[in-house]
Amino acid sequence: MKRNTFLQHLGLLSMGGTLLPHSMFGQLNAEPKLLEAIGIQLFSLPFLLEKDFIQAIAMLSRMGYKEIEMYGPYPFSSEAAYQRWNAVTPHLGFSGSGYFGLSEKEVKAILDEHGITVPAMHTDLVTLENHVVELDKAAKSIGFKYIGLPAIPDERRKTLDDYKEMADTFNSIGEQAQQEGLMFYYHNHGYGLNEIEGQIPFEVLIDNTDPDLVFLEMDLFWTLAGKANPIDYLKKYSGRYHLMHVKDMKEQISFSGDGGNSSQWIELFPNMTTVGNGVVDFNTIIPIAKENGVKHFFVEQDMVQNPEIALKKSFDYLSSL
Repeated sequence: MKRNTFLQHLGLLSMGGTLLPHSMFGQLNAEPKLLEAIGIQLFSLPFLLEKDFIQAIAMLSRMGYKEIEMYGPYPFSSEAAYQRWNAVTPHLGFSGSGYFGLSEKEVKAILDEHGITVPAMHTDLVTLENHVVELDKAAKSIGFKYIGLPAIPDERRKTLDDYKEMADTFNSIGEQAQQEGLMFYYHNHGYGLNEIEGQIPFEVLIDNTDPDLVFLEMDLFWTLAGKANPIDYLKKYSGRYHLMHVKDMKEQISFSGDGGNSSQWIELFPNMTTVGNGVVDFNTIIPIAKENGVKHFFVEQDMVQNPEIALKKSFDYLSSL
């Protein structure tokens, strides 16, 4: 399908198949602002955090960010999580994660000093399956409420039956989380959005989970890269999406395959851009997201170059809506 045709199908392009400038939407938007609190996923600036955590947090605070979403592994994470992490860090060029060598008490004090809260964090599946009590202890110290899975391991999502089994796993994690006063959520990647045997694996997964136990975080970039319509999913699963990764695309490009492996994800990294500089119509999507239950919006620009500039531009654009 041609690019313009695809975006028109999603309802993200306006008249004539051309994208209306973001500034035009901003002029039409009335007070109050769409987003009162803008958050950021820390995977956007891992190099700065690893170099100097305090200064990186101070920079985010000066920009205006009020919330962060952390990424693991953490001191309490599973051994499997560390094995996976250590396998990829040589390719990433950094190894910092979690608390970046600090204690929970130190991290909390730094965040409090700069007026930043942590409503949510990403961790791994094995930790979620086996260490919810440890997650709860960390939550009481750091302050997060949501515990999220950023991706399902490749080996556990090969077939539709795998997705059905994963739904059972999610329900179990969600129940344990609820017992500890936490909320479990799943962050979609680009896999599972194409039909297998006449069914969409992502929908099989979500349709078989308990809406009171399993919540969702929409990643706009990966949803679009998987040729799915974010607005359709926000409405279809209204009330289940509580979080969103606000990510822009330079142009509408889909995966070279089914989006099922990291090499296909990495291919699209260069197509990520500062929020407001690309083709995603946030002025349409964000109000619909709020109407359907999204409470926390996190800018994410994976390992962006020059975060001092790019993340400020993203914040300023979202603040202008």
